[in-house]
Amino acid sequence: MSGSTDRMPRLLALVPYLLARPGVRVDDAAHDFDVTPKQLRKDLELLWMCGLPGYGPGDLIDLSFEGDTIVVTHDAGMNRPLRLTGGEATALLVALRALAETPGVLDGDAVRRSIAKIESAAGQAQPAGVVVGGGVREGKKTARTREEVARALQDRRAVRIRYYTASKDQITERTVDPMRLLIVQAVGYLEAWCRRAEGVRLFRLDRIDDLAILDEPSRPPAHAHPTDISEGVFRERPDQREAVLVLDPDARWVAEYYPCEELDELDGGRLRIRMRYADQSWMVRLVLGLGGEALVESPADLASDVGRRAADAVARARHLPSTCDH
Repeated sequence: MSGSTDRMPRLLALVPYLLARPGVRVDDAAHDFDVTPKQLRKDLELLWMCGLPGYGPGDLIDLSFEGDTIVVTHDAGMNRPLRLTGGEATALLVALRALAETPGVLDGDAVRRSIAKIESAAGQAQPAGVVVGGGVREGKKTARTREEVARALQDRRAVRIRYYTASKDQITERTVDPMRLLIVQAVGYLEAWCRRAEGVRLFRLDRIDDLAILDEPSRPPAHAHPTDISEGVFRERPDQREAVLVLDPDARWVAEYYPCEELDELDGGRLRIRMRYADQSWMVRLVLGLGGEALVESPADLASDVGRRAADAVARARHLPSTCDH
């Protein structure tokens, strides 16, 4: 899999590369960027969602495929000399500072030189911490949450959130001290010191059901360190098990909503994934809720539990009174 710290510079370089080589073959482009053709196609799919504010059909980067070749049909201004507004310069400074602090950056000196040049042009702007790792896809509610989080970071205020934890299928209320706003592979996160858990936690913005900025200041303890996301947001834990699922086309959203690894594209638009989970009963409910659009390949005990729960549900349904008139 391609890490976010490798993908961002590759995405920025792809459009100029393709503009200079109209009709380049997918395999040749993948070779030049040292990735697999499958990964390059995923990058191209992400570029389709990137572009200028407004994000309508005429604002986004557009690509054309003819066989195995690629042509940029609309570059969304990426062939023009860069002219930054004050807000754009501030956002770029924030992202570059975060990149400079990220382990594994190939040329940290180049990043720091870029920061110095942009600071000089932008009047030594001092923005709040945001890490950008891809184009953001979010609804209106999530966008409002992101704006509130950014305001809390700017004002250095603690916040109270009501949060849905997908892996445990539960909603909790927490008071947290915001540290950073992260956008990783098109998903937004609030990184904060959680007073309830007494540790640094990442909260997906689209799973924050409610957020209130408090009057008290945000004071993460001195030992609260930012999360290393150089190898992705989610890390394997000893208490987690792994399930291999085959998703029908209408269930492919699972691969975007939950942390997982895509294994194989199958016939008929199906997708095989590997997904970590800590609670067996939650995983059983997830599979059953997909209504037959997911098949458990492993582990065997999970497949057995799903089959047993499904059979029990069918047996109970047989004893329900009929609602039909005779």
